[in-house]
Amino acid sequence: MKKLAYIILGLIIGAILTYLFCPRQLDIPTADTKGNKPPGVITILEAEELSANWEKNNKTEIDSTIDVEGPRKPMRSTMWTLKDVEDYLYYAKHQSDTIGFSMTGVRVYLGNYGENAERSKKNRNTMFIVPTGYKKISKGSVIPNLLNAKDEDIPVDPLNEGDGGDGGYPQ
Repeated sequence: MKKLAYIILGLIIGAILTYLFCPRQLDIPTADTKGNKPPGVITILEAEELSANWEKNNKTEIDSTIDVEGPRKPMRSTMWTLKDVEDYLYYAKHQSDTIGFSMTGVRVYLGNYGENAERSKKNRNTMFIVPTGYKKISKGSVIPNLLNAKDEDIPVDPLNEGDGGDGGYPQ
């Protein structure tokens, strides 16, 4: 009977240690299933005001420095399809994991194709998306290494080639 008690005690201790030391996903909610606004969502009126302020405060600087060929204005926005964004996020997350990074977000950069680009893109503005996150220190840690986590650009190919817009918000 004593041997059975030791076996049961050993199983219980083994189960507790397995629970404590096996890596598992953190339960972080990714979306509100009730349709509530997530943090950072602004009203359409606020977006229109931001767009108007951008044009008012930056128009002369951009128009004076960029010589866009043809009747098109300098690009003010970029649009990607939902499928393109979802596919890119899946790709970027997979590539980030492969090279030892935890992807935690994305950063949008402004860019310009410059004088040496093809005619349709010459001197046109663009935007591109870069994954951000932090380097994984240990894959099997009991405590996630979030204390040293600093979101940085992850060395994964960015997403570009969206459809541009010439006007402000809304288009």
